Amino acid sequence: MDTFTLLSINFSAVLAMMIGGWIISLICRNVTIVDSLWGLGFILIAWLTFGLADGFWGRRLLITILVTLWGLRLVIHLSIRNWGHGEDPRYAAWRKESGDRFWLVSLFKVFILQAVFLWIIAMALQWGQIGPHPARLTWLDYVGLGVWMVGFFFESVGDCQLARFKADPNQKGKVMKTGLWAYSRHPNYFGESLIWWGIFLIALATPWGLWTIISPLVITAVLLKMTGVALMEKAIVNTRPGYREYIRTTSAFVPWFPKKGVKP
Repeated sequence: MDTFTLLSINFSAVLAMMIGGWIISLICRNVTIVDSLWGLGFILIAWLTFGLADGFWGRRLLITILVTLWGLRLVIHLSIRNWGHGEDPRYAAWRKESGDRFWLVSLFKVFILQAVFLWIIAMALQWGQIGPHPARLTWLDYVGLGVWMVGFFFESVGDCQLARFKADPNQKGKVMKTGLWAYSRHPNYFGESLIWWGIFLIALATPWGLWTIISPLVITAVLLKMTGVALMEKAIVNTRPGYREYIRTTSAFVPWFPKKGVKP
């Protein structure tokens, strides 16, 4: 199958999935379902590409397994986190601003937009499965696997530590700054970024794989400037005592040793 047809099929599949999610969100009056669809979309693209691409089977299998492990963990984590908590405040604010037009606004601003970003970020996992050469795993594949493993550790452990912290009633209103969170204010976002840098390195092992750097660059930009660090901290910096001090002492993204002796 030619590359254009494969990419088109993948985009159509993700778009159909997101439109289906949009219809469910209208029935439930809750757009938060899109969070769980995010990970599922990558799994869908990975398996469609695995079945349709003609690339080296070992690389196709490696990429598909890595994306599936990451995606399933993310879907389960977000579904459990969001269950029974109503609509995410971000989407609730958009619903209030848009009024009676929100049914249409949510289709384009939430579901279709995320389908586009998802498909672009997935370029590395698609291209990495397309190339038939080299017909073996190279050092870049193994380095990519190592980077992916580090990213998976930071994201999964960071999410687990934060979930346990929030579940403790004694920590209500406090700032999480232990474990991985002592070295980064967002170790889970850092981990997710590394996941895609790892997938990119695997794609880089194939001819013309360098252009797929768009995948980790876009997801890193999204996490830092759009839906991740910037949006999250804007929402909590004025509502959680001690968070400004946490910002002054702790790296925002890349883990590093906390600063000592910083005065308010």
